[in-house]
Amino acid sequence: MPSLKEIKGRIASVNSTRKITSAMKMVASSKLHHAQVAIQNMLPYESMLEHILKSFLAAEAESQTVFDQERPVKRVALVVFSSNSSLCGGFNANIIKKMMHAVEAYEAELGKGSVEVYPIGRKVAEKARKLGYDVKGDFAALVDHPNVRECIDIAMELGTKFYEGEVDRVELIYHHFKSAGSQVLTTKQFLPIDLESELDRDHERDLTSIATSKEAQEYLKRRRKKTVNAQGEEVEPLNDNFIVEPDMNTVLTQLIPKMAHLMLYTALLDSVASEHAARMVAMQTATDNADELLRQLNLQYNKSRQQAITSELLDIVGGSVNN
Repeated sequence: MPSLKEIKGRIASVNSTRKITSAMKMVASSKLHHAQVAIQNMLPYESMLEHILKSFLAAEAESQTVFDQERPVKRVALVVFSSNSSLCGGFNANIIKKMMHAVEAYEAELGKGSVEVYPIGRKVAEKARKLGYDVKGDFAALVDHPNVRECIDIAMELGTKFYEGEVDRVELIYHHFKSAGSQVLTTKQFLPIDLESELDRDHERDLTSIATSKEAQEYLKRRRKKTVNAQGEEVEPLNDNFIVEPDMNTVLTQLIPKMAHLMLYTALLDSVASEHAARMVAMQTATDNADELLRQLNLQYNKSRQQAITSELLDIVGGSVNN
């Protein structure tokens, strides 16, 4: 049985660790809020571009460009999003496992060396180099400071490779941010752009709360639904009577690359928000575990202390009786 001094030392150590995990949870919560704001600022542009593309496709279904035409696959590029740091639960492990499965599947089908990896995040870059994959570029800084310009540069590089036939398919592997308590590991085709699946994809995001428990999320969802119903506002639909000049294919040639840039930037923002949400949940769990461990250690300390006091009293009483 450990001594009182040892138990007291463990209590001090757990208390110190708890302060760190609690502080990291608050930092992650603050960063998650900023990431949610970034996604919220991007959504109006995404919604309008999607609406325009839907309208164009409905008007002229036969329109095609080189970026949305399927062709035989001989070489594949994977854009994989991870974090630069640890302590975010299974966030990085799940991404790396998904990347390894994708590379193994493509190399089994297309042959060794048929896959190149664009790692956005230090953790996945280190793992890809360790496994001997064909790694292109270093984009770790993009995770800490997301910006549209670098996403456009990466999308243009991939688009050029696809156009010139150096790669025949590009896929994104990332976490889709649905809420603070739910991030879905997603593999999405980037090039050629599958417009039907892209326009029908999951758009659900909870950007108003950082609550991680399921009960709290359900309560907030019901409350927001009641508020919307009470207002009863109807939004006027956008006029879809477009006059297209010079022609549909030329306009789509301009819009589809913009859609590609937006897909890459959206995946980056989703991944960053998912990282902070995963870290917040992991640190909250660690803090709760520390609280439980402290409760057990305090109980053990009090029991040992009481036992020592009882033993001393028995010794005193026994000595008095003998005298």
